[in-house]
Amino acid sequence: MSRNSSTIWLPRSRRSPAIARQRLSVLLSSVPGGECYLDSGLVVATELVTNAVLYGTPVGRLIYFALDVDATRLRIEVHDALGDRLPALSAPGLDGETGRGLRLVDSLTKRWGCCPRRPVGKIVWGEVIA
Repeated sequence: MSRNSSTIWLPRSRRSPAIARQRLSVLLSSVPGGECYLDSGLVVATELVTNAVLYGTPVGRLIYFALDVDATRLRIEVHDALGDRLPALSAPGLDGETGRGLRLVDSLTKRWGCCPRRPVGKIVWGEVIA
């Protein structure tokens, strides 16, 4: 499998996770063996973009979504504009309706993390391993 990538600017919108999933599906369908990343990649992309929409992007700003896939891993990056709101694993109660997204990301990726984005914001990323 050769290395392939895709990037897109997404609006701060509830539609953005669906756009990200579509972009990921198209990329993986064009890469031999890409289907091995599809299920986990769709969940990770959805959770990271949803968090950027809900918590990391002020009104009027965009979200940068980047994908990179090769024979050994799928890397998903979501760049947002708020560097002071860092992702953190939470312990939601049984009745909690939020707080499980990063736990899903943690369980579906080999590694994930967050780093500053210059000049403003942060990059939250995850790597799904074949």
